Amino acid sequence: MALLLAYRIFSRSFRLFLASITLLLIVGCTTKQVVVQGNFPKPLLDPLPQTLGVIYTDEFANHEFFDEAVGRNESKWVVKTGEAQVEFWNTLLGGMFSKLIVLNNADDFRKHKEEVDAVLIPRVEELQYTIPLHTNIKVYEIWMRYGFRLAAVEDIHGAKDGGLHYLPDHEISDFNLTAYGKTPTAFLQSDETAVNLAAVVALRDAGANFVTSFARMPNIDAWVKGEFVQEHNHPIPPPDSEIPAPSVAGGEADDTTAATINEKDNQTGSEVAAATAAQASESALEPAPTTDEIAKTIEGGEEE
Repeated sequence: MALLLAYRIFSRSFRLFLASITLLLIVGCTTKQVVVQGNFPKPLLDPLPQTLGVIYTDEFANHEFFDEAVGRNESKWVVKTGEAQVEFWNTLLGGMFSKLIVLNNADDFRKHKEEVDAVLIPRVEELQYTIPLHTNIKVYEIWMRYGFRLAAVEDIHGAKDGGLHYLPDHEISDFNLTAYGKTPTAFLQSDETAVNLAAVVALRDAGANFVTSFARMPNIDAWVKGEFVQEHNHPIPPPDSEIPAPSVAGGEADDTTAATINEKDNQTGSEVAAATAAQASESALEPAPTTDEIAKTIEGGEEE
C-alpha cells in the first residue's frame, strides 16, 4: 500500500515536472510580436502654403523588422511599425503643410490631382537595432534611415489596375535622413514595452530631423517659393496611361515598353554611337527653313 502511494505521488510529480519543462520550452521558442503604438502630437509651427499629397507604399504601410539572420519565422522578435509610421507621418506632414491628402490609389489621385502641389513618397531604406545583453536591463536601441521622393503631380499616373506609377529618376527632390531611438529607462515591466518606446523615440527623432532639414534639401527651397522649374527629358504620357515605371501602390509596367527598353540596353556602345552619328548627319543635311517659310507656317497655324 505504501509503495503504491509513493508511486502515485512520484508519478504525479513527474508529470508536473514534464509539463513545466514543456511550458518553458514553448515560451522560450515563442516569437515576441510588438505592434508599435505611441502618442504623436501635431507640430507647433507655421504651415507651408502648399497642399501636399502623400503616397504610402504597401511596404511602408506594413513595415516590420525582425532578425534577418534567422528569418522571420525563427526570429525571437517581430516588430511591426507600419501603422505607427503612417499615423506619425500623417500627423507631422499635416502640421507642416496647409493641407495633406493621402493618395491610396488611382481614384484618389484623379479626384485630388488638381488640388495637390506635389506628392511625397516616403520609404524605410535601412533599420538596425540592438538587444541588451542582460535580461534585467531593458534598454533597446533602434536606428533607421529614411528616403523621401518629392515628385511633381504630372509625374504620377494612375494605372488600369488602380495602382499608382511614378516616373523613375524624375523628381523635384530625393533625399535621405536618419533617426535614432533608445529606450529612455531600463526600469520597465516588459521587453515589449521597452522595444515600443525605442521605436516611438526613433519616429519622433525622424520628425524633428525632417522639420529642421526639409528646406535645406535639394530644390526644396525653390519649390516652396514657387521658383522650381522641372526639365522633362522625355514626353509625359497622357493621364491614366501605363508607363514604364515601378509600381507605388500596385500595378506593373507595360511588357511591350519593357521589352523595348531591354533591346536598347543590349546595344553596344559602338552601335549607339553609330546610330547617334547617323541621326546627326541626317539633321545636318536638311536645309534650314527660310524666313518666308516660317512666316507661312505661322500664318497657316493661325488660320487653322
